[in-house]
Amino acid sequence: MIALHHVQVACPPGGEDDARRFYRDALRLTEVEKTVALRGRGGAWFRSYDALGEVAAEVHVGVEDPFLPARKAHPAFVVDDLDAVAASVSAAGFGVDDRERETFDGYLRFHTHDGAGNRVEVLQVRPTDAC
Repeated sequence: MIALHHVQVACPPGGEDDARRFYRDALRLTEVEKTVALRGRGGAWFRSYDALGEVAAEVHVGVEDPFLPARKAHPAFVVDDLDAVAASVSAAGFGVDDRERETFDGYLRFHTHDGAGNRVEVLQVRPTDAC
């Protein structure tokens, strides 16, 4: 068995507040404390929890110098309400690109960029039409 523990994206030195504005404020992930051994490296960690309180997704934002944003590689988050998340992302000042909204079988989606310019995908299972 393989399970995914977390995804790491990078930010430039001092980019933690921009990461918080995107992952905590726009996507509404919960910021969690980094382990004592890793705090000195900078960055920030964020989690999402399922209905049972189990970790459903975890993103580690690490400081990288020199920094170059990931323009193609990206995390993809599955959400319950794509339009509500798009509105939250937009309200926080981040662009929402929904040109590929219906191009992934079984899902609706949009792309955006976090506070450091890293590409991020957000998906929702495509609702089935009622018969």
